[in-house]
Amino acid sequence: MRRLFAMALVAIMMVCGQTARAEEAELDPAKVSESLKAIFQFGSAATKQALNQNTVTLISGTIGGTYVQIGADLASVLDDGNKLRVLPIVGRGSVQSVADILFLQGVDLGIVRADTLDYLERKGFAKDIKKQFTYVTKLYNEEMYVIASKSVRSLADLNGKRVSVDLPNGGTFVTASIVFERLGLKPNLVYIEQRISMEMLKKGELDAVIAVGGKPYKSVSAFKDDKDRFHFVPVDYAKPLQGDYLPAVLTAKDYPNLITEGERVDTIAVPAVLAAYNWAPNTDRYRKLSLFVDAFFTKFPTFQNPPFHPKWKEVSLSAPLQDWHRLPIADQWLKSHNIEAVTRARFDTFLQQSPATAATVKNETDREALFKQFQAWEADKNARAQVVRPPAPAK
Repeated sequence: MRRLFAMALVAIMMVCGQTARAEEAELDPAKVSESLKAIFQFGSAATKQALNQNTVTLISGTIGGTYVQIGADLASVLDDGNKLRVLPIVGRGSVQSVADILFLQGVDLGIVRADTLDYLERKGFAKDIKKQFTYVTKLYNEEMYVIASKSVRSLADLNGKRVSVDLPNGGTFVTASIVFERLGLKPNLVYIEQRISMEMLKKGELDAVIAVGGKPYKSVSAFKDDKDRFHFVPVDYAKPLQGDYLPAVLTAKDYPNLITEGERVDTIAVPAVLAAYNWAPNTDRYRKLSLFVDAFFTKFPTFQNPPFHPKWKEVSLSAPLQDWHRLPIADQWLKSHNIEAVTRARFDTFLQQSPATAATVKNETDREALFKQFQAWEADKNARAQVVRPPAPAK
C-alpha cells in the first residue's frame, strides 16, 4: 500500500510540474517581441542606423497639457515597426518648441501655437521666422482659462494684480501677454509652474492663474475648489483680439468643477499647429517627414474616435493657416487624395442651401474668398458652435 501511495504521489508531482512549466510558457511575465530580442542579441552599427532611419521625433508639451496627449496618440496609432516610429518628447512650451524645431538635433516636428511666431517677430526676438517653418496641419483650438476668486468679475479687475502665466518659454505667457497688451491692461505677471500656482491661488498668494490648452485640460479639470470660492473669469471677444484669436465657450460639461449646470463662460481660443522645419525636398529629414505625413493622413480617421483625445474631432486636415506655408508633401497628399474636392462639394451644397450668401458671390474672386472662409469655418465650427453659417466675403 505504501509503495502504491508513493508511486501516486510521484505521478501527481510530475503532472503538477508539467502544468506549471506549461503555464510559465503561456504567461511569461517577461514577454519581449522577437524583433527586440534580435536587437539585444545581435545589435550592431547597422542596427543603430536602421532604428534611426525611420524614427520621427516630435516635441510635444509640458506634463498635464494637451500636447503631451496628442503626441502619445500619434505614437500609438502611427508606430509601425521598422517602417515608422513616432517618438514624442515632453517639451517646455511653445516658445521653447520653436527653438527646438530650429536647432535641437534630431527634432523633426513640434506642436506650437499659431500666435507664438508672430509674437517673436513683433518683439524683435526673431526675423522672418515663418520662412524657416512649414506646417503639416492646423490641429485644433486651445481655449484660454482665467481662474480667479469670484470677486474678480472681469479681466480689468486684474490690473496691477499678481497673475501666474506658467513657466517662461511656454505658450501661455505669450497668449496672456498679447491679450493684456491689446486690452491695455497691466497685471503683475509671474512665472510659476501650473500645479504650484493652483495651490498658491487657493492660499491667497496669487490673484489669478492663466492656462491655455485644449479642453478638457488636465490641470484645469483637476483644480478642486471645496469652498466654491473660484470661477472662470470671462474673456470677451473684443475687437483688438479678433485678428489672431477665435471665440470659444466653456460649459459645465467641460469643467463641472468650476461651472454650474446651465451656465456658460465666454473666452477665446488660439490654434495649435503641427509644425516642421522647412527642410529641402532632397534631404533625408524631408524623406522622414514624408513617411510621417503619409501614415498620419492615411490613418487620420482613427484619431477622431475614442479613446483618443476629444480635440481630434476639431481637426480638418485641409484647413488653411493664414501666413503659414504648408509642407509641400502634405499639400501634395491632400491634392492627390481630393481632400479639397470633398470640401468644395460641401461648399457647393452650402451655397445651394443659403441663397442670401450665394447672392453675394459676384465673380470668381468672391467665390474663392468665400470658399477659404468656409474652409476655416469648417475647421473651427466645434470651437465656435454659436456661429450658424460662415460670414459673407468682405466687400
